[in-house]
Amino acid sequence: MSVENAKCIKYAVNDEMYARQGAMVAYRGSLKFERKGQGVGGMLKRAVTGEGLPLMAVRGQGEAWFAHEAQNCFIVEVEAGDQFTVNGRNVLCFDASLSYEIKTVKGSGIAGGGLFNSVFSGQGRLGLVCDGNPLVIPVSAQAPVYVDTDAVVGWTAHLETSLHRSQSIGSMLRGGSGEAVQLMLQGEGFVVVRPSEVTPQKDQH
Repeated sequence: MSVENAKCIKYAVNDEMYARQGAMVAYRGSLKFERKGQGVGGMLKRAVTGEGLPLMAVRGQGEAWFAHEAQNCFIVEVEAGDQFTVNGRNVLCFDASLSYEIKTVKGSGIAGGGLFNSVFSGQGRLGLVCDGNPLVIPVSAQAPVYVDTDAVVGWTAHLETSLHRSQSIGSMLRGGSGEAVQLMLQGEGFVVVRPSEVTPQKDQH
């Protein structure tokens, strides 16, 4: 898996990999694309998130290019023993060596804020998309990081999460429209944030 350009990921397929349905923009070689239904051996669930993200398996030998709505693409390496939690709307493609399960983000007493996440484990690469160039922010035990729940893409899963309400920041950021809620991340790891919030129009697609 490699980033071909800012908007596209190229994947040299040798046997099998998984991708978001409809994300393939070109391919060459001997490849088969198969829609994923209820899943194989419980690993592939009906959806990657609460909202549902249909997946396809890509099998064979060849090269495939993946993109989604001209969003920026980047790759996260998941190391053995690590886990990475990510919002399903940001998943583009991933190695077959990774498995995932759907979890609700701990401490996120609100539903619908994209806080059903897919937790990826195993060892391999995860291709993600987001609006704009993603920011990768280190989190340390001494310095927790607060992120907007609409802007967060994913984080290393062993970080502790909790919701943090800040009236004063909300007043500044949203023109006094009330209370803002951030996700507070504590521990050792990193968080990926996109430099734009979801607009309501974008959410409907």
